[in-house]
Amino acid sequence: MGSLRGHIRKMLVKTADLDPRKNYVLGFHPHGILVAGAFTNFCTEATGFSKLFPGLKSNLLMLPLWFRAPFFRDYVMAAGLVPSSKASASYVLRRKGGGNAVVIAVGGAPEALDAHPGEHIVHLADKKGFIKLAIEHGADLVPIYSFGENEVFDQVPNPRGTWLRYIQERLQCIMGISLPLFHARGVFQYSFGLMPYRKPINTVVGRPIPVEKNEKPTAEELDVFHQRYMDELARLFEEHKGNYGVPEDTHLEFQ
Repeated sequence: MGSLRGHIRKMLVKTADLDPRKNYVLGFHPHGILVAGAFTNFCTEATGFSKLFPGLKSNLLMLPLWFRAPFFRDYVMAAGLVPSSKASASYVLRRKGGGNAVVIAVGGAPEALDAHPGEHIVHLADKKGFIKLAIEHGADLVPIYSFGENEVFDQVPNPRGTWLRYIQERLQCIMGISLPLFHARGVFQYSFGLMPYRKPINTVVGRPIPVEKNEKPTAEELDVFHQRYMDELARLFEEHKGNYGVPEDTHLEFQ
């Protein structure tokens, strides 16, 4: 992921202050093919995260599978990534003094299979684990939308109901990771290759949703905050889509 930084122009956009005395759960959307925007914005200083949000330290959650690979594990840990388990996320949010944020690509690996240029599909309708995590620790929820995340690679068409999508979803269930068939440009030519297209990614950080701590949230409470989060993400998308070339009649599709 680090090698993509020099090939894709990225910008981190702040819409509201985040109080460094509080902790946060940042929901990143969409996953894209390689979560390039999340890695660059929240694991490096390439887009000036610490200047935009002084006093805040971010930790991006990543599939535990990748932490079993020697050397690569040390690389991602040095960049501030932590395994995407409740125990790891809770450890970050329990740190004293505030100023801690966990970044979660909420749609996860399945959402990568819907990462097609021009499409804005987020897997969120039945995702409530990150909401429960925020409530249990009293961490404010912050929606993030990364415009251009799905534009830097082309993916082989794989609509639901096709044999390709069936195989990909079965492998995802077995292996825990998705295997999108993607391509873009080459190093010295633009016709075919695995280098990303030179297209911008603009990651917009929304305003925080206040959350009161409750170590045993009820189902009704989860539903309320989940709907509030979806509404705020949709608002964020609608408010900023015109700045990044998204057609007026295009809206977020929740799955």
